[in-house]
Amino acid sequence: MKTILLHGLGQGPESWAAVRAELGEGPDLLSPALTGLFQNGEVSYPSLFRGLEDYCGDLAGPLALCGLSLGGVLALDYALRHPDRVDRLALIGAQFRMPTGLLRVQDLAFRLMPAGMFRSMGLPKADVLRLTRSMAALDFQARLGELRCPVLVACGERDRANRAAALQMKEQIPGAQLLLLEGAGHEANVDQPQVLGRALRTFLE
Repeated sequence: MKTILLHGLGQGPESWAAVRAELGEGPDLLSPALTGLFQNGEVSYPSLFRGLEDYCGDLAGPLALCGLSLGGVLALDYALRHPDRVDRLALIGAQFRMPTGLLRVQDLAFRLMPAGMFRSMGLPKADVLRLTRSMAALDFQARLGELRCPVLVACGERDRANRAAALQMKEQIPGAQLLLLEGAGHEANVDQPQVLGRALRTFLE
C-alpha cells in the first residue's frame, strides 16, 4: 500500500522528515511537493486537486492518504471522490468546511504581509491569495458520513482554530478515531513528529 503525506500551505515535503523516520523510509512512502501539482500553471484549488488526481492516478492502489491542513482538505476531497482508491485516511489539523471568518482574517493578514515573507511558501504573494480565495466555497460536511475507510482525525491540542472541526469530524465520520497531540500547535508534523509518526504507524498497520 502506498502512503502519501500531503503537507500544508507554507510547508514542503521536508516538513514530514521526522514523521517519515518514524514510519520507516521506503519506496511506498511518498511526500510530493504540492507546488508541483498545479495544472497548466493555474494556481487555484481546482487546479491543485486535479494535479493530485493525476499524481494518485499514476500509482497502484490501494492508497493511504495523510494530509495536514491544506493537505488534509485535499486528502478528504480525494477520498470522497475516489472511495475505491483510498484504504486509509488521516486528517491532521484539517477543516471539512472552510470557516469564512477565519479565511477573512487570514486574507487580511496575507495582504498586509510583505511579499518577501511568502518565499517559504514556495509561491508568490498573489498566488497564495488566489489559492486561499479559491477554497472559500469548499464544504464537505454533508458528505462526511459517506466515508467508509478507516479514518484518523488528529489535531494539535494548541491548534484552537481546528480543534472544533476535529471533534465534529470524529462525531460525523463513521468509526473515526480522534487523536489530540499534546504540546502541538497547527503544524503537528513539525511540533510533535515522533508522537504523530508513531500514531500514524499504528493506524496504517
